[in-house]
Amino acid sequence: MSAAGPSYSFELFPPRTPEGAAKLPAVVAKLASVKPSFFSVTYGAGGSDQDGTYETVCRVVTDTGIEAAPHLTCVGSTRAKVAELLGRYKAAGVKRIVALRGDLPATSHGTEAPGEFGYANELVEFIRVTHGRDFQIEVAAYPEMHPQAASPEADFAAFKRKAEAGADTAITQYFFNADAYFDFQNRCARANLKIPIVAGIMPITNHAQLTRFSAACGAEIPRWIRLRLELLKDDKAAILDFGTEVVTRLCETLIKGGAPGIHFYTLNQSEPTLRLWRNLGLS
Repeated sequence: MSAAGPSYSFELFPPRTPEGAAKLPAVVAKLASVKPSFFSVTYGAGGSDQDGTYETVCRVVTDTGIEAAPHLTCVGSTRAKVAELLGRYKAAGVKRIVALRGDLPATSHGTEAPGEFGYANELVEFIRVTHGRDFQIEVAAYPEMHPQAASPEADFAAFKRKAEAGADTAITQYFFNADAYFDFQNRCARANLKIPIVAGIMPITNHAQLTRFSAACGAEIPRWIRLRLELLKDDKAAILDFGTEVVTRLCETLIKGGAPGIHFYTLNQSEPTLRLWRNLGLS
């Protein structure tokens, strides 16, 4: 945590439809009104949407004046392609990159990442070698273990390689168990890894969507939360109220426990995240 207290940031994804593109400026404006530290903008699955990432990053910066951090992934990338993207982002004034391995195509069966970078630490190393300290580099962390990792030990070793390659900060996958986050912080301390571990937070707005996302990324939905969501079924207002209460308490616990920041996965919606913001009294 900095002397000014925890940082707060928001994740967006490039719009996939004309309707989504039309709605995004209003969403960004509402989120920007609370002055987050930065926005991050995701990369399409399999590296499919980097043009959309670039356009969204530039639009956010132009419209809000707030820093935006594009995701860069290893999947399907070459050194030449990454070098070209880094040059474009540097020319656009981007100073922060989220460096990720990325989602593997289904055809790879999780055994390899096609492209010249196999793992995120290699991408971090490449950015450092080619651009020095021009970019602040964020990497991913998995308090509950990456779903494709062979073991918790192997997963933590992969994270350690990213930190030692030159990452500045880590942002976790979302979770609902604060103990998993604090345990991960303790493991980092024992390994003498000093980079801040920012907590990734997912607002709860849709039962089916949350179940699907959590199955894909390995985030555990505690049984009591899952059962309550099943009871509420398709009552969107009740799910939002319940989810806001649960996630507010989680954030309060993390902030009180010394988390250096909270990164909200907004899913391109402003109100669920802003409800949390108001509950927490953030500024």
